[in-house]
Amino acid sequence: MGIEAAIQSEPAVVRIGEQRQSRSLWADAFYRLIRNRAAVVGLIVLLSAIVIALFAPVFAPQDYDEAVLSDNNAAPEWVTRIFPIMRPRSEGGFVTVSERYTLGADALGRDLLSRIIYGSRVSLGVALIGASISAVIGLLVGLSAGYLGGNVDNLLMRLVDIMYAFPSLLLIILLMAVFRTTFQDASPDTLGAALERLDASLGGLLFVFIGIGLTAWMGMARLVRGQVLSVREYAYVEAARALGARTPTIIFRHILPNILGPLIVAETLAIPSYILSEAFLSYIGLGVRPPTPSWGSMISDGAHVIQSYPNQAIFPALALAIVMFSFNFLGDGLRDALDPRMRGVD
Repeated sequence: MGIEAAIQSEPAVVRIGEQRQSRSLWADAFYRLIRNRAAVVGLIVLLSAIVIALFAPVFAPQDYDEAVLSDNNAAPEWVTRIFPIMRPRSEGGFVTVSERYTLGADALGRDLLSRIIYGSRVSLGVALIGASISAVIGLLVGLSAGYLGGNVDNLLMRLVDIMYAFPSLLLIILLMAVFRTTFQDASPDTLGAALERLDASLGGLLFVFIGIGLTAWMGMARLVRGQVLSVREYAYVEAARALGARTPTIIFRHILPNILGPLIVAETLAIPSYILSEAFLSYIGLGVRPPTPSWGSMISDGAHVIQSYPNQAIFPALALAIVMFSFNFLGDGLRDALDPRMRGVD
């Protein structure tokens, strides 16, 4: 009787037929990602920046190219307080105080805040489109080299080595110079003239996208090749071959989905370098075309008057730094979240 009572008093640990809820790999990664505060902050900042860029006419107080020459280099009072060198005219200085401009105006009397808001379109466009171009090229090259192997692998990897022999930034500058000079003088009704018109309509962004995309795929190609080499002999790939699956099916249905994690992390961490490349191109005059605003061109303009009007260079630089740090935080969070060794660890 005592043994039966003890058995009846203990709760059942396992119940037959009861199913335990479990998270998938991607759900588990998302759960770990949202527990990373720095990654969540970065994601919130980036989503906010994307919304602001998409609805720039709503958030911008003025048009980015609206110039009031009488308000050139004007600044609100709070800006003159945080930058003591900017002394208002009422105090014997040289700065025109105007509350019309939240962050101040540039040398042509254009609102800095509006130009920073519109400039986010350029940086985020490079982050998305430039990264997409480089990712597609890197994926195709890496998948082909890793899975096919042999002469194809040797040929493609030697191509990658040749591309790596050139400094990426110098190669981008050369490509931009070639694009701008070649297509600008193209005959009407040709592909070059059409590309030039499209580039002009986009404010010079088309060739920026192409230049960055064509010079940033080598790292992705090497990473994809290494991942494919590590999984192409797995049992599920061998089973697909035994069942007669075609090569494209094996690559894109069985191999690619299982190596996406490291690729997403690598591309997210590489995006700040794309943004920095565009900012540098605009800084030296090979990026977007005036009056299209870019944070790089705004920093370049502000650098000439930084000793007198530091706000014109510092505020665009802050916007650039915040977006780049946000991508880095998000990339670090994705790296931790997609690490298979962290699966099941809260």
